Amino acid sequence: MPVSQGIVLFAASAIAGAINAVAGGGTLVSFPALVWAGLPDKLANATSTVALWPGSVGGMWGYRRELAGAGRWMILIVPSVLGSAAGARLLLATSAETFRAIVPYLILFATALFMLQGPIGRLVKREAASDRPPTWLLAIVVVLQSVIAVYGGYFGAGIGILMLSNLSLLRIENIHQMNGLKSLLAACINVVAAANFILAGTVDWPKALVMVVGAIMGGYGGATIARTLGQTTVRWIVACIGLSIATFKLYEQIRASSAGQ
Repeated sequence: MPVSQGIVLFAASAIAGAINAVAGGGTLVSFPALVWAGLPDKLANATSTVALWPGSVGGMWGYRRELAGAGRWMILIVPSVLGSAAGARLLLATSAETFRAIVPYLILFATALFMLQGPIGRLVKREAASDRPPTWLLAIVVVLQSVIAVYGGYFGAGIGILMLSNLSLLRIENIHQMNGLKSLLAACINVVAAANFILAGTVDWPKALVMVVGAIMGGYGGATIARTLGQTTVRWIVACIGLSIATFKLYEQIRASSAGQ
């Protein structure tokens, strides 16, 4: 791997780690960086997952005090693990051509979710209450978490805001506890997906290891820079990156289709 390429990947993963620490959505930076480095979309997605998962574990550790009182919601770990395994296996079974065709739409979906973090976050805070949800509502949350986990194991960008929206149905009073639970479930989803990709041999290890270091450092120290810029600025920067990559991918598909006719 050329030194210049390693520097770009390190910087991209550091930025992704900082974004995940502040707002979530770092995959929208790490994934295109790996594609730029020459990896096929499918391999880039798997490598990005492996490279960024230590950051989700760090986020979970940061909320360890809030998680101490969230024992009754730990049942959500089960659908998170099972759903992520199913999503990861689905990705491995998807042909490279099919995955390349749907990548632009996955990025557009993740970008839209990223832009909605602010409004949905405010709604979650407003709707949170201490009332214990009925059993039927908990069952709905479990089912929705399974679906989110499948998507998380398959692609992953934007699962944080999906989970916050879902967890708001539980009417958890402490928003920090909700964020802690989200971080725990995200760590479960990412670790299971990463394990599947590692066992399947679909990880570019030289690039992944460079990005792991960058993501850890970015999550630890880069969050200060992100906070200085402000969440709104960070959100717009990431959204522009996501829209640009999705547009470029769609253009590539249209050009390839026209050339094949």
